[in-house]
Amino acid sequence: QVQLVESGGGLVQPGGSLRLSCAASGSIFSIYAMAWYRQAPGKQRELVTTITSSGSTNYADSVKGRFTISRDNAENTMYLQMNSLKPEDTAVYYCNADLKTADWETYNYWGQGTQVTVSS
Repeated sequence: QVQLVESGGGLVQPGGSLRLSCAASGSIFSIYAMAWYRQAPGKQRELVTTITSSGSTNYADSVKGRFTISRDNAENTMYLQMNSLKPEDTAVYYCNADLKTADWETYNYWGQGTQVTVSS
């Protein structure tokens, strides 16, 4: 059984920072691409940023220069450092990963989400 568990969300004032974590656990052989998505109330889930197993990254235009994705392959953990937060960043943030399990099958997994609220 594989799980992705996010943490680090909360309430922050505009201009503030938060750091999200996504920890993968279970019968994992290897993790390929990982990503952060977000879904604001009444909107579709959108891709925020991705990172490959070798560390190559991509960002949505709306977060470039403010958000930084990283990962610790030894700990099966991914991070999202969010700086200069804006009210429009308010959303539930989800981690996503393509990974190979111990039974040698590749699956796509989602975390349960963590709420980020940017408000004064």
